[in-house]
Amino acid sequence: MRKARVILAVVLVVGGSTLLTTGGCGQIRFAPNETQKQNAWVHNQTAAIAASQAQAEQSSEKLRELTELSEVQSRAFVAYCGLPDEFPKADTAEDVLSESNRQLATTAIKQAGDRPDAWSVADSALELGIAVAGLFGGLYATRIARFLQQAKAKSNALKEIVLANEIFKKTNPRSADAFKDAQRNQSPLTRQLVAENKA
Repeated sequence: MRKARVILAVVLVVGGSTLLTTGGCGQIRFAPNETQKQNAWVHNQTAAIAASQAQAEQSSEKLRELTELSEVQSRAFVAYCGLPDEFPKADTAEDVLSESNRQLATTAIKQAGDRPDAWSVADSALELGIAVAGLFGGLYATRIARFLQQAKAKSNALKEIVLANEIFKKTNPRSADAFKDAQRNQSPLTRQLVAENKA
């Protein structure tokens, strides 16, 4: 039973690492931070105030419906991000339109595009696998931990090679074509891994 749990845990960690390495990190995102939580909450307040304002000004039926729907839709952003620890001032239209809330939106947009890089995700997954194997102990866990440590060392070596190659190509532009020709016989998987690790 213990052996089966160790093997299952390692398969999950190594399988996840492999998927991340071969699939890239385009779909992995950082959890919403305080700025993004505040921005989502201010967005919901903005939509609610806009809906109230459209109603008060007796705007067209279409505009009232759009602003009401926008307010309902924005609740999903708050639900996804979670409530902030500190709530920005956003009780009135003037509050919402403040410069600080505009800066908050700009910062949130910049941070929304942040993604962890493939190297840190792979390292973290391998470290987790080593830690899980260490928890179980025994001969199989020791072998698995050794295997994962070797995989981590190989991952670091690949990272160093890719980075050194990029530096070489930038500092020796005349050799770039010859360098690319030398890499022509790489397998499709190797090409994919190198291309993803350049990004």
